Parts: sequence; structure tokens; C-alpha cells
Amino acid sequence: MVQVCLNGGRGAVDGAVVPLTPEALAESAAEAVAAGATDVHVHPKTLCGRDSLSPGIVAATLSVIRGRVSVPVGVTTGAWAEPDPVLRVERIRSWTVLPDHASVNWHEPGAEEVAAALLDRGVGVEAGIWSGTDGAARFAVSPLGPRVLRVLAEVTDPDAGTAEASARALLSELGAAFGRPVLLHGEDGGAWAVLRLAGRLGLATRMGLEDTLVLPDGQRAVSNAELVAEAVVQYRAGG
Repeated sequence: MVQVCLNGGRGAVDGAVVPLTPEALAESAAEAVAAGATDVHVHPKTLCGRDSLSPGIVAATLSVIRGRVSVPVGVTTGAWAEPDPVLRVERIRSWTVLPDHASVNWHEPGAEEVAAALLDRGVGVEAGIWSGTDGAARFAVSPLGPRVLRVLAEVTDPDAGTAEASARALLSELGAAFGRPVLLHGEDGGAWAVLRLAGRLGLATRMGLEDTLVLPDGQRAVSNAELVAEAVVQYRAGG
């Protein structure tokens, strides 16, 4: 499985290739799926480009993307979109259009409550376990661990030379991860090294403009589709 991460926290300052509006996100998702992506992760945005959990914004984004692709579509629930855990749960409970899954960063305050709210609504939970945090330790004792859809092992080390070692250390911390599937990915300078490792280990992975703006040769990517197409090649080569 190669998930495409369409935009993440990036905005207009990162270049015109980063899709921000529902229409641009839908077009980018369709192109990425045609290039080999089998799942979509998106950060719904306000008009000013801020990540949002607003029911209206989430509904508009999901509806337009689903009009173009038939693969599962998930969203973020990152604390930066709504810092107050109580309000974050309220937002999720008020969604009128539900994603297929949503990522929950386990090191963030309120992660258990956010995950429970999603599960109560029938939304799959991607447990985001970031390297360099206590996420793995907290997840290891979570009563919700066996119920998550998958674990997102997120390697935050941006150094291409050390990212693989950081990824292996994170996987070791995760251990059996309640037997849940693991999606391994990196970011920025470490994104491609971690993706190749995922290929060698037979793990799901992801790629897109959220994780990196450049191709393995350092050239600036022109689209999510270009990144996904290269990711499929690199993943197979890594494996």
C-alpha cells in the first residue's frame, strides 16, 4: 500500500504545486491514484490555508475528493488544527461527512479521547507514533491499541544519512503494536530512505507533498502524482 499525503501543514509559501482548495485536492488525489496511490491522506484547509476540523470544511473537502477517487480517504486530527482536546472531540462528533479514517498523534494531549470519538463514529483510526516522542510508550498501554486500523510510524529525522536508523529504532519501540498493520514513512530529507526501508520490510508506506517537496535526486517535484509514481518505483526497488 502506498498512501498519498496530499498537502499536510504546507501552504502557499511552499509553492503552487501544493493543493489547498477542495477542487485542487481532488484533482491532485485523482492524479496520484492514477499514478499508483491506493489511499489518500489530506489536511482540510480554511480559505486562509489553516488546517481545520470544521464540519463544513471537512465535509466539502471529502465530498469533492470522493467525487474523483474511489479509494479510502482520511484526514488529520492534529492538535495544531484544534489545540483544545475537548473542542477537538466536539468537532469530530459534529462532522456531517465522515472520512474513512483519521490520524491521531498518540503523543498529543487528548489522543485517547479523540481516538475513542472516532471509533464511536465508525471512523478508522491511524495511530500516529512519532519518533522522538513518548507516543510508542503511551500506545503500548492504550486500551484502544487493538482497535486501531493501522499504526503510522512517523520518522521525524530529516537527515537522509540517519533516517533509516531512526526508523528501525522506532519500529523496535513499537514492538508488536497489538498486531496492527504498520505504515512506515519519513519526512523531508529522510523521506526516501525510509520509504525504501518500508519496501525492504514489506510495510505499507506513504509519499506526497506533506512528506517532501523533492524527488530522490533532489529535484523539485511538480505534483503529488510525480512523487507517488517515483515512490512505487523506489518501494519496489527497496523491497
